This record gives sequence, structure tokens and C-alpha cells, in this order.
Amino acid sequence: MRCECNRREFLRIGSVAITAAALGTFSTTAGDTPKKRSLKKAIMYATIGYKGSVMEKFDAVKAAGFSGVEPMSHMKQEEVLKALDATGLQAASVCCDTHWSKPLSHPDPAKRQEGLEGLLVALKDAKRYGASSVLLVPGVVNKDVNYDQCFERSVAEIRKAIPLAKDLDVKIAVENVWNNFITKPEQAKAFLDAINSDYVGWHFDIGNVLRFGAPETWIATLSPRILKLHIKEYSAAKRFDVRFFEGDNDWPTIMKALDTAGYKGWAISEQPGAQASDAKALKDLSDRMERILAS
Repeated sequence: MRCECNRREFLRIGSVAITAAALGTFSTTAGDTPKKRSLKKAIMYATIGYKGSVMEKFDAVKAAGFSGVEPMSHMKQEEVLKALDATGLQAASVCCDTHWSKPLSHPDPAKRQEGLEGLLVALKDAKRYGASSVLLVPGVVNKDVNYDQCFERSVAEIRKAIPLAKDLDVKIAVENVWNNFITKPEQAKAFLDAINSDYVGWHFDIGNVLRFGAPETWIATLSPRILKLHIKEYSAAKRFDVRFFEGDNDWPTIMKALDTAGYKGWAISEQPGAQASDAKALKDLSDRMERILAS
């Protein structure tokens, strides 16, 4: 009797396995099951290599499987709003378009003022588009501006923008880039501490920090002040001229660190434009991002 029950149970399990396999739902190992994360997939507008109008680009992005886009500031608002409405895409963030040409760290006070005005426009754009934050490169260290000057000037200028950020309920997200400024997570924390505002956080670029250290260290240090993510691959040999999974990024470790940090926001691709040059390339980029988010 006992043997017969075991035999029936064996046949039942085998039948379930065959059915599940036919439906594509059966996994032989736990590692085969994709992890479920509440991260939304977007793409930075400036990296869309697809030729065409704003509407045509948004259509292609939507068709490729993205849920959002990160417009640049100073675009034609009505054109962007029309494309967002028509496609159903969301504005994941807005990237300030003036922070490189008119940095908040510039030696000339007039240039700093122009940079501040550019940030204010970006905040207003974000409000119109429904984005909750603006990406900002805070300044640049070069032959004319040392680290301390960049720190002090950019902190002072960002503070001037906080009243508008509060009024609009749009946050300022400082991004780590190759600007010779803030190359360690402790420096990033010190920068945010100096500003000391709930309306200023971090736009964490995963690829950019690989030149300086492990992304997971930055994530642990900046959590929970990470507002948005730029998803980017880096290679010590080819820099950013690589596709997802063809560089040095340890995606499972990075994603585990984000899980630990409790990050649940937007994941925004900033891969080179050639990787989003047509419908096929956009779909490949989108699919590779899905693999990252399930790592």
C-alpha cells in the first residue's frame, strides 16, 4: 500500500512537471527563476539614436518595451507633453541641459547665475512632465577651479534652487560623472550633508563609478538618498563602448546591493546612442535591461 501511494505521487509530480514545462513555467533550479523587482525601465532621451521627431522617438522607445524616458531640459514643452500623452510613456527624470556649459562651479559669478537659471528651468520642465527629480552635474574641477572651490560654489548655488524645488515638489538629484569632483562615496555623502535638504539627493550612475571603485560601496553609503539610477556598462579596456553584459559590471552583486538598500524607483539606460539607433537595436537594449533587472 505504501509503495503504491509513493508510485501515484511520483506519477502526479511527473505529470505536473510535464505540464509546467509545456507552458514554459517550470524551472529545474531556483537560480533559473527571474527575480521580481519593482524597478521601472526608462531611457535617457539624449542617448536615443533613433532618427526622427520627438514623437517618433518616443513611439520607438515604447515599442521596444520601455516604460519611461528622461527628457533633457529646455526642450519644447508642448512637443514633449504631446509625445508623452500619445505614447503613455512617463518622464522618469529630467536632465539639466546647461550644467556642463554653465557649471555652478564656474569662476565667473555671471556664469554661475546662468547655470542656476538653467537648473530652475529644468525644475519647471520636470514639474510639467510629471518627473519627480532633475539630474544635475554639480560642477567641474579643472585648471581654473580646485576641489574646494567646486564644492563651496556648487553647494551655495544648489541651495538657491531649493525654495523652487520645494514649491514644485521636484527634487534635485546630483549625478556622479567624470568631472574630477566627488570620486568617492564618502565625498558624495559629505556633499549632500553640506546642502542638508530633503529636496537634494543622488542620481547614481552605475557605470561611471566603476572607474573609481565598486558600485555596491556607493549604494550602501548613499542609501536611502539615491533618487534615480543610470544603468550603464563600463569596460576598463573600452570604457562605455560596450553593450550590457559585455563589460566589467557585476550585475548580480550590484542588484543585490540595490535590493538591500530598498531601491524601488526608475532604472534609466544611458548606453551610447548607437545601441538605440533603430527599432531592432532599441529592442535589444530593452531586453538586455530586463536581464539586468532580473540578475
